[in-house]
Amino acid sequence: MDQAIANPALAGHNRPRNPGVPLAPDWFESVCVNASAVERRAATLTTRRSVKKEYQAAWLVKAMTCIDLTTLAGDDTPGRVRRLCAKARRPLSDELLAALDVADLGLTVAAVCVYPTMVAPAVRALEGSGIPVASVATGFPAGLTPLKQRLEEIRYAASEGAREIDIVITRAYVLGRDWSALYDEVAAMREACGRAHLKAILGTGDLKTLRNVYAASMVAMQAGADFIKTSTGKEDVNATLPVSLVMIRALRDYRERAGVDIGFKPAGGLRTTKDALAWLILMKEELGLPWMQPDLFRIGASGLLTDIERQLDHYATGRYSAAHRHPMA
Repeated sequence: MDQAIANPALAGHNRPRNPGVPLAPDWFESVCVNASAVERRAATLTTRRSVKKEYQAAWLVKAMTCIDLTTLAGDDTPGRVRRLCAKARRPLSDELLAALDVADLGLTVAAVCVYPTMVAPAVRALEGSGIPVASVATGFPAGLTPLKQRLEEIRYAASEGAREIDIVITRAYVLGRDWSALYDEVAAMREACGRAHLKAILGTGDLKTLRNVYAASMVAMQAGADFIKTSTGKEDVNATLPVSLVMIRALRDYRERAGVDIGFKPAGGLRTTKDALAWLILMKEELGLPWMQPDLFRIGASGLLTDIERQLDHYATGRYSAAHRHPMA
């Protein structure tokens, strides 16, 4: 197994913050997106590259280390969060780690993502592991509570120990093309985060056009977002490869203009190893190996880990195990 796979929690927060730049509409206002070309490119990603056997197993282990293991249910409890954190610390069984010859790598998921009220139990459960706690905030998932309240929610989550904050933008600003309002909102949220990294959730399923997706991505990065994220997971349409391709082209363009590397996080609907491999292929094809690491790439998911475990178990033993043998919490 690839020895380059290492514990993501030990290095994920060494990357400098995005300082942002002044709002520059000329970076995106004139950009047009050819939807047909985007869809053709996205459709060929998984047909042009095939990952099989031990290489597929290595890629799946890599995908596991990029997961933001998430629980955002209305019936979340401190006990459920503690069990999820135990899974985050030890995502694979000792037998499977030994069979894959990766027992000495200290593998974990990238982060645990919870609601603000569950941050403190998660921080206690992850103490000493190096795994950061991420918290959704800002009136998740709609993001339509008053700005003052949303900023206080960010400060609360950060004060409880969250090292990453997944904020929700106001989609109405994008639909109305009010870029100054969107920029000011994200900039205020970045300031409220303090030292915590900010992931800007665009809610791409609500943005209607790929041109809007590109513009929203660019404004969020200009305002200081450290990651751009596709979805809350609550929209009718969540992460898709065409939308992800447009967002990745935006962060590539931002890198060329501002000289800063921004992370990317697809979320919502990623449940199978096929999904994990598709998005890893996207990152490899468009951005290269640096964006296949957890400091620049995250997958927002929970059930995905179970399918990765089952596929790795099949690789190691030749047999598929039942899903109930891989409980999440």
